[in-house]
This record gives sequence, C-alpha cells and structure tokens, in this order.
Amino acid sequence: MQININTDSTIERNVGLDQHVQSVVESAISRFRENITRVEVHLSDNNSQKSVDGDNRCLMEARITGYQPIAVSDHAATLHQAIAGAAEKLKRAIDSALGRLHDSKRHASGKIPATADVEADEVNE
Repeated sequence: MQININTDSTIERNVGLDQHVQSVVESAISRFRENITRVEVHLSDNNSQKSVDGDNRCLMEARITGYQPIAVSDHAATLHQAIAGAAEKLKRAIDSALGRLHDSKRHASGKIPATADVEADEVNE
C-alpha cells in the first residue's frame, strides 16, 4: 500500500509530518492492506476561508482493488486532529464499502453464510 502526501503552500511539510501521517493512516486501515493500492492524503490550511469546523483540512482518498475510489475529509482546529478524524472516517468508509462488495459477490455466487444453514436446520426441527 502506497501513501502519498500532498500539502498546500500554507503548510510546512517535513519528515515528522510525513511520518505522523504514515503511522496514523497505516494503523487506521492496516486490516484492509491487501485491498488498497494507494492512499492520497491532501493537507491544507483554510485560514483565509474561516470554516466553522476549523481551519485545517485533511482529505484522504483510498484506491481499492475492484471498487471505486473512496474519499473523505475532516476539518479541525489542528492538523493532527484533522488527520486523525479523516483516518477514522476512511476506515469506516472502507469497511462499509468492502462489506457491500463482499456481500454482492456472495449473493451473485449463491453462497449462503453458514449461520443461515444452522438457523434453517433449527426451524425444520
């Protein structure tokens, strides 16, 4: 899984920031590692726009094998809070998307989960 970090001209990019973003993203979505090819992270400071939620924004877009790209963003008072918030949103969005993808594949193949077989046997007894 490749993680690309992009910043606007108002944010000073350094090794510490890159390492922080890498660790937060990897810990949030590590269980989906085999399904994700790339994550794009865009950091910006919207100080001139004075957003209600906070001046710092983190946008994350995950490229998932066999699925449309998933993008989320978070605004916060600090850049670290925005990164953590976006990573959490991305984790939930990927979990939801992959769940739907696996459900549609399972229904298309006609496979029924083992728990459904047990419930059907209990009803027949």
